[in-house]
Amino acid sequence: MNIIAFPDKAQWPALLARPVQDAQDIEAKVSPILKQVKDQGDAGIKELALKFDKTELTDIAFPESALSEAGDSLDQTLKDAIAQAYHNIYRFHESQLRPAEKIETMPGVTCWRKSVGIEKVGIYIPGGSAPLFSTVLMLGIPAKIAGCKEIILCTPSDHPAILYAAQLVGVTKAFRIGGAQAIAAMAYGTESVPKVYKIFGPGNQYVTTAKMLVSKEGVAIDMPAGPSEVAVYADDSAIPAFVAADLLSQAEHGPDSQVLLVSTSKKLLSSVNLTLSSQMDKLPRRDLAAQSIANSKAILLETEADAIELLNEYAAEHLILSVENAEAVSEKITNAGSIFLGNYTPESCGDYASGTNHTLPTNGYAKAYSGVSVDSFVKKITVQHISKDGIRNIGPVVEAMAQAESLDAHKRAVTIRLNSLL
Repeated sequence: MNIIAFPDKAQWPALLARPVQDAQDIEAKVSPILKQVKDQGDAGIKELALKFDKTELTDIAFPESALSEAGDSLDQTLKDAIAQAYHNIYRFHESQLRPAEKIETMPGVTCWRKSVGIEKVGIYIPGGSAPLFSTVLMLGIPAKIAGCKEIILCTPSDHPAILYAAQLVGVTKAFRIGGAQAIAAMAYGTESVPKVYKIFGPGNQYVTTAKMLVSKEGVAIDMPAGPSEVAVYADDSAIPAFVAADLLSQAEHGPDSQVLLVSTSKKLLSSVNLTLSSQMDKLPRRDLAAQSIANSKAILLETEADAIELLNEYAAEHLILSVENAEAVSEKITNAGSIFLGNYTPESCGDYASGTNHTLPTNGYAKAYSGVSVDSFVKKITVQHISKDGIRNIGPVVEAMAQAESLDAHKRAVTIRLNSLL
């Protein structure tokens, strides 16, 4: 990794900038796909599958047996691991449920808020060389806990682990659709695919653009997303081999993965660089990792305060704090998707099985967005009840405010009630 020593703060924006994609060019390619699915439904999906995936779809939907029998072809060790991950993720997310709490804002005026699961949600799981069955758990479990009535899965992959996880989390229907056309199918609905109210899941730049475009048409999405990323803040208490392994676990996602190493120790940065190469040579996906590492940066700073400021400006999807007093440092972090503390908390554990969700904001969106949680799958509906005493208490307040805004009908809706109680 290229070490950049003590950069001036004026250089930080350029150092922390993510790769810029040609949004107009991608939109120009995605928009016709969305339109074709919207206009032609299942026929459009089949034509696009043949065009892009060289796949002739006779049946868009996976048969129920594909999900129910998927576990038969999985090794028991993997099934046990998935079961443990399911338990941990379920336990952590279940704790996010909160009963409605009634608040009396003034005598006779009671307000509360209830959570209602979004009725129909869609999950997209990409194909490719890495079967992301862990993402099925990360999205399906909170959807199940939230009480979503329909959980629709679209994936071009028929990997048994994906289908097994889908059956485990209660996916109601699954379809053999990939790419932007999968997003279109869930956004608009077809003869086979139900229209959903909110779409979740990762994907390439075309899938991400499709999600952004359908969100302009009233379909909610989980969050804007870009290539996956990690930032590691390490000091002399860090173990260089561990840091290098964490950087590579991110880099192997692909050449556009973002990797950032920050330290106040030149010795640590040099030690990490030494072990990076030897570890990389042993990876099956070393060519992908090497491209990512070549585009990555190691930044040497003077003080911890500078490091924290830079990390908050970067707003990483994953932030590993391999430093002394890591938890105290984490309290100073305001922008990050998920934080991993100490030498024995690799990002990999959060990606798979510790319990937290791995669907997180990227591309600096952690400044304004949270990662996926049970809240992502519910709507919050406020409720209020005003008694006769309550309308007597609050009525004059509302009358005065409505009159000041020249909304006479608003005022009258209160006055007519007050008069009835005279």
